[in-house]
Parts: sequence; C-alpha cells; structure tokens
Amino acid sequence: MKAARFALLAFIGTLSLAPLSLSAQEPQHHHDVDEKLGTVSFATSCAPAVQSQFERGVALLHSFEYEVADAQFEEVAKKDPRCAMAYWGQAMTFYHELWNRPTKADLAQGAELLAKARSLKPPTARERDYIQALSVFYSDTDNVDHNQRAGAYAKAMQGVHERNPNDHEAAIFYALSLLASGPDRDPNLTNAKAAVAILNKLYDEQRNHPGIAHYIIHGCDNPTMASLALSAARKYASIAPSSPHAVHMPSHIFARLGLWQDDINSNLAAIQVADSMAEHHHVMHHKVHSMDFLEYAYMQVGDDASAKATIKQIAAIRPEQMDHEFENYLLVRQAEGPAKYALERRQWKEALALQPIAGAPSDVQLVTYWGRAVAAGHLHDAAAAQDALKHYDELLEATRKGPRPYLADGLKDEHQVVQAWAAYAGGNSDDAVRQLRAVADDQDKVGKAETELPAREMLADMLLDLQRPQEALTEYEISLRTDPNRFNGLYGAAQAATQVQQKEKASTYYTQLLKNCKGIRSDRPELARAKTLLAYASGDL
Repeated sequence: MKAARFALLAFIGTLSLAPLSLSAQEPQHHHDVDEKLGTVSFATSCAPAVQSQFERGVALLHSFEYEVADAQFEEVAKKDPRCAMAYWGQAMTFYHELWNRPTKADLAQGAELLAKARSLKPPTARERDYIQALSVFYSDTDNVDHNQRAGAYAKAMQGVHERNPNDHEAAIFYALSLLASGPDRDPNLTNAKAAVAILNKLYDEQRNHPGIAHYIIHGCDNPTMASLALSAARKYASIAPSSPHAVHMPSHIFARLGLWQDDINSNLAAIQVADSMAEHHHVMHHKVHSMDFLEYAYMQVGDDASAKATIKQIAAIRPEQMDHEFENYLLVRQAEGPAKYALERRQWKEALALQPIAGAPSDVQLVTYWGRAVAAGHLHDAAAAQDALKHYDELLEATRKGPRPYLADGLKDEHQVVQAWAAYAGGNSDDAVRQLRAVADDQDKVGKAETELPAREMLADMLLDLQRPQEALTEYEISLRTDPNRFNGLYGAAQAATQVQQKEKASTYYTQLLKNCKGIRSDRPELARAKTLLAYASGDL
C-alpha cells in the first residue's frame, strides 16, 4: 500500500536487545548504552561476536533508522568480512519501502552490496534466500520500473516466508514488502489486510518487537482499519522510547481516530527525543514531521496560538539543517502550514493572499495554489480561482516532467479538489459537487494523508453554502466517521442540524466540540457561538 503525497511514511527507532543475546566479551558500540529499540532475534552464520550488533542493525531497519542501520551493518562487515548478511543489511537501508524511491546511485550501490553478499556464498539456504529475494528488487533497474520490482520483491519474500515458516523475521519482512507493493490506492486494501493478518499472529508472541507494532500501524493507517491498530499504537512508543519516530508513529492512528490530546502528547514527546539527539543531523526530519502533526492536532482543539507557533518553528528551519533527501519535504511543510492554518480557521482572504516560496520546486509551489483555489471557491471569486487553477496546472505539468515524476501521480485527488473549487467559484455548482464527491468517495476507501483536509468535509461545506443543509448534514456525518472529531466537521454538522431543526443533534455536536477544546484559550468565534447556543437550548439564557 503506497503512501499518499503528504503523508511522510515511516521513520526511525532504536533497540534494547534481549539480555541473552548480549556477549560479555563484546566491545562497546558507538551508540547510547541506554538506547531502547525493542527486541529482535535474527540468527545468522556470522561470527558470534557480531551477532548482537547485527540484530541492532535489523531493529534499526524495522524503525526505518536507515542511516544508523547502515553504519551498524558496515561495522559488522568490518569485524566479520565474511558475514554476507551484513551486506544484505546495508542494501536494505537503500530501499525505503514506505517512504521514497531509491535514486539511481542508491540502486547501483544496493546491487553492488548484494553482489558482494552472493560472492561470499553464505552457508545457509535461509541466508541465500534473503539475499536472492532482495537482489530481485535491485535487478534490471533500467528496464523494470519501481512498482514492478517492488511487487517482484514481495513475491520473492513470500517464498522466503513459506520456505522458512518458523522464521518470524521472514514473516515480518514479507508483511512489510506487501505494504510497499500492490496497486496504488487499492480500495479493497488487499495487501494491507494480508500484511496485518500476518503481523497480528505474531503480535502477542513478540510484544517487544519494533517491526510488528510499527507495520501494524502502517497497515491500518486508513479510515477502515485504523481502530484495529490502537493497541499497537499505544505499545510502539514504549518498545523504542529512544526513537523519535517510534514515539511519533502512534499519532498516525491517534489522528485517524480523532484522539487529539493523545496525538499532541505523542508528538511533543517525539520532538523531545529528537531534540535530545540534536547532534545527529538525520533526526531533523523527524522533528519536522512531528510538528506537522502537532499543527493539525492543535487546530482541531482550537489552539490556534500553539499551531501558529509550530508553523513559525518550521519556517525557521533552514534546508541545510536537513539531510539532503528531506530538503524538499521541509519546503512542502513550510508551504502547507500557512495554507492549512488559514483554511482551517476559514480565513479565506488570508489564504488567497498567500505567496508560493520563491525558487522552490514545482511540487512545493503548487501547495499554495491549492490553498488559493479552495479560498477563492468559498469567496465565489471566479477570477482568483481560475488563476489558482492555471498556476496549479502548470506546476503539476512541471512536476510530471521533473526529476520525480511519480509525485504527480499522487496528486490526482488534490488536482480534482482545485478543479472543483474553481468550478464552484465560476458558478458551476453541479460540476463542483460531482468532482468533490468523487474525491470524497475515494478517500473514504483508501484514506488521505493524516494531516490533510477531508474532501467530504469540503463537500459538506459547499452544500451548506448552497443552502442544502440536509444534504450537508449527511456529508458531515459521513466525514466525521472517517475523520472523527475534526473542529470544522463538528461545527459544520451542528450548523446543518440547526438549519433542519434537529436541535438535539446540533447540541450533541456543539457539546463534543466544546469538550474537545476544553481548557484551551481560544478566540475562535465558533466556540463562543457553540456556548451561546447550548446555553439557550438548556434554558440558561
């Protein structure tokens, strides 16, 4: 199951090895002796002296700590040059399965490492299986596209799993390969369900394994399955508390379920862990990712001040503070934060005045025009909406012709949202409703990025603006099932219910909104109105 554009995908972790896997004679490693990454058991034919180091590398892989894992496997290879699996481990660090695609240089290096591993003729069939399976992904890369090779690797890992039924690591890596392959945005979630079924069988047996909990969360990171991962989400942070990503990752499920305070606490803790590792260059992207989730969660509880402060913190980060591969991700967050901040607060003129980041790549600049199009639609400003659509189309085409054309493929729904609001601003409400409904139906099945505005909530907003409150209420209520406890979803549903004289239902939504925002100092007019209307309904006014 491939990631949506704005969802960052997976991130880092650290390991606490089982006491019996440690050797009293083993030299000190170059890492925090108190680190906790979970427990991994991965037998190899490598020298006993490097076994625990190899397992540390595998644990780092399972929490997507690729840079540190690579260094660990390299250390294993230096201490035991005949350890073929050390080269397999290094090759694994170049294939970020739920993240980004390897570059040509990454693919060449991975292929070279696997050739080295094969040349050592590992003595066990199981090790040869792992190496050969990964070699499938790194083979014929000029002629076979990424998706085909990802599928071939998953098929190969299925074979490894079936030939080694007692090897839990084979099952776990096979489950991960399923999540990283298969049809884009599959409405049946076939691979996700298959992967989670494998992982659930292992979860109770290996409660301290980082990969099992981690991949259950990823597999269930969609509206249909999110509740099934709540146990794993509450567990993963305690498995690898040294890891910014492990501490952050539960918030993917908290955001899906509208558990905003859990979401906030998770990301504040993840940022604290990242700050404690500030000397490590590679952790900054974890901090930015957690800040993105924080901003979104703060907005849902009406804490605009904290959301704005978070946006300013992201804006102050310089690209050179990031690993090179994450510089574009930072720019996307810097563009998207102000746009979402304005749209969530329904400050349409503020969103319409936003300017793209000068000199930024096309896929970064188009974020601003997405925000402008939504705002122009609400303002019924046809000229501004057409201008936003024109710029968006041009930037989308530039993205398609750029170094990462696959990014454009993930923007189909967002593009349709821009088209819908442009149509609405121009007075073509039927076409606008049709287009937004199509996007909403797609998101209902496969989900959206966790911090993305729901298309169905936008559809409900549009219907309410068209003075069709009964239809709007229906759409708000569907949206609140897939994206529960959203501030604007609750308030919109209450407004629509009031207009169709369903006062009790309106009171329920207003009450939930105020409950979510309890204890927050907020000047949102929606909250003041909710309090007043509830007071009238109860007879207190």
